[in-house]
Amino acid sequence: MDIFGPEWANHPEKIKANWDRIVSEDDLIIIPGDISWAMHLAEAEPDLHWIAELKGTKLLIRGNHDYWWASIGKVRTQLPISLFALQNDHFAWENRAVCGTRGWLCPGEEGFDNDQDQKIYIREVRRLQFSLESVGRKSYSDIIAALHFPPFNRIGQSSAFTDLLEQYNVKICVFGHIHDSSSNNIFQGVRNGIDYRFVAADGINFTPLKLV
Repeated sequence: MDIFGPEWANHPEKIKANWDRIVSEDDLIIIPGDISWAMHLAEAEPDLHWIAELKGTKLLIRGNHDYWWASIGKVRTQLPISLFALQNDHFAWENRAVCGTRGWLCPGEEGFDNDQDQKIYIREVRRLQFSLESVGRKSYSDIIAALHFPPFNRIGQSSAFTDLLEQYNVKICVFGHIHDSSSNNIFQGVRNGIDYRFVAADGINFTPLKLV
């Protein structure tokens, strides 16, 4: 990860030290993607076991670099205890539901390809909808959404992702993906009733961010 800047030096040690200081065994930790550089599930096992040994229950979302993430069924059967994977459904935690998907570049983003990117964008929007719909009529106090990509472009324009988040009354949306200087300008804060939080590891100083 050092290719993204000197702050990434020894980042596993930074994450573990801050995690041990802040997180308890009773906490749920959402990890929204880019979990391992591995190309295959077996190669990702050392990283997954390293995360599993940390305190708390961990919920994983796929990132665009998680090539090891095969079919969701295969991933779930191979995950160590205390790790769970989210895709096309939701995860219930106490009186809250966590929904989400990987996401993708949004229209209006620099370099957005109206052919190739549009296809993936539409697919990921559907996956978010499946996830939110899975909550159904279950009674939860709040819905938290987790995406790897921001749910809007870098100038903060609305998208089909934000439309869905508003339609389903999501309270908090976390996202990451960006590791360059433009992250300083990415929208964060409350808009249309949703609290958007940028949680890329280097964006929060490798320190778990308390949501609720």
